[in-house]
Parts: sequence; structure tokens; C-alpha cells
Amino acid sequence: MSGQSLLVPGELSPTRPVPGNIRRPEYVGKPAPTPYKGPEVQTPETVEAMRTAGRIAARALAEAAKLIAPGVTTDELDRVAHEYMCDHGAYPSTLGYRGFPKSLCTSLNEVICHGIPDSTVLRDGDIINLDVTAYIGGVHGDNNATYLVGEVDEESRLLVERTRESLNRAIKAVKPGRQINVIGRVIESYAKRFGYGVVRDFTGHGINSSFHSGLIIPHYDNPNATTVIQPGMTFTIEPMLTLGSHEYDMWDDGWTVVTKDRKRTAQFEHTLVVTDSGAEVLTLP
Repeated sequence: MSGQSLLVPGELSPTRPVPGNIRRPEYVGKPAPTPYKGPEVQTPETVEAMRTAGRIAARALAEAAKLIAPGVTTDELDRVAHEYMCDHGAYPSTLGYRGFPKSLCTSLNEVICHGIPDSTVLRDGDIINLDVTAYIGGVHGDNNATYLVGEVDEESRLLVERTRESLNRAIKAVKPGRQINVIGRVIESYAKRFGYGVVRDFTGHGINSSFHSGLIIPHYDNPNATTVIQPGMTFTIEPMLTLGSHEYDMWDDGWTVVTKDRKRTAQFEHTLVVTDSGAEVLTLP
């Protein structure tokens, strides 16, 4: 594994403004969102709105990723994604969600998820996950991907490649009538072939008008995940694989989650709608 020094918190820039004409999610300015009481199966109209949100989120992710290079700050990546979403009439879903201060998550190297963009400078050999969610038309679209920064060691490159493949395999496993645990079973069995850890305490989730609906999508074979997959369900799959343990520590900021052994980790995510025969990815650019 790369001999990079471990990550430390940087300095936050001021909160980025969102034009007043852009609709905010209901949780903005509140300590927590209102619990979702609606169905997990969505109407065709909601799914169509989610296609729009998903497309904007995917394109914002791609725009920010174009800047990834040694010497660029994670705050600069946040700026690009923020401006793209606002320019396209979308609200950055993470901004103000339970107090999160930025418009995407930037998770470097040993950070499993929820890294906060700041003055941290990308270094040659890093890997970085960008997690972008857009809110427009009353619904959310959520996606993330892990990228290589400059020349990356082979162990890290393979981790990234295989984590992407685990998501692809999980998406193919989604079929109406199967239980949700088929998703985690596919991911975990693939990850075990390479000795990777599979993060358990951070999961995929139901998504629609709610950022997190309450539906849980484990990425390991959880026998309690017996919810039956139905056409019209919308949720994310977002496996987090590690080079070591799946156990973690959390920084004092209450968000940044790092592997307990500080080994590297990668993640990929799409938002899906279940169809009569499988799943459609809603977060395609």
C-alpha cells in the first residue's frame, strides 16, 4: 500500500450560497429531517423526476472529477459540484443535511465516507471518493465514485477497480421477488475473493422525496434484510470495501469516518429503480 501520511482535518471555507429561487429540501435549517412515512414503491411521476435529479447529480460528479489532480484542494472540487447543481436548478442535498457544511463529500484514502471538503490538497498517489446528491423537482438523486490521483500503487488501483465491479454485480442481482440481502451477499462473496473488508455500519438506503427513507440496503450478507424487492422501489447501492478491517473510527467533526487500521478504502454508488425484470440506474450522466 502507498506510504502516504495519514489524513488530518483542513480548514473550511465559508458556506457557499444557493440562489433563492432553488427549492430547498425540508430539512435545511433544521437539526434533522422529518422521518419519511411514505411508500418505498414510487409512482412513475416520482421516478421520472428522480431521473432528472440523478442525471444532474451524475453530471455534477463528472464535472468535479475533471479537476482531480495533485495540488487541487477538496474545497475546489466542492465548488465545482456546487456551482454545477445550482446552475441547473438543483439544490446540493448534503448542504445543511443534519448540519453538514458542504455540497458533496470528499473521502480520501483511509476515509470510508462523509469526508468534508476543506483546504486539504490532493497528492500524487491518493485515491478519492466524491459523493454527490442533487435535489430538484422534490426528489433526490445520489451517486459516488472513487478516482485515482496521479500515479497510484497497484494495490489501491485494484481496490478501486474491484469495488466498482462489486457495485455492478450487485445491480445485476436486483430482481423483483428476491430479498434485499441478495445485494449484500453478492458484494461480500466477491470482496472475500480478494481478502477485502466490507463496511457494515454504513449502507445503501431508500431514496425518493426523502434523502434517506428508512429502507436499509446492507452490503454484506445480512440474514435480517428480508424485505422483498418490488418493481418501483428506489434505493441506492454503495459498497465500501477496505484493504483491511471493516471497523472504523469517527473524527471529532461527527462526520468523517476512517478505517480503524487506517488502511485504504473505496466506494461506488448509484441510485436505482426496480423494474419488472431488474434495475434501471437513475444516476447516469
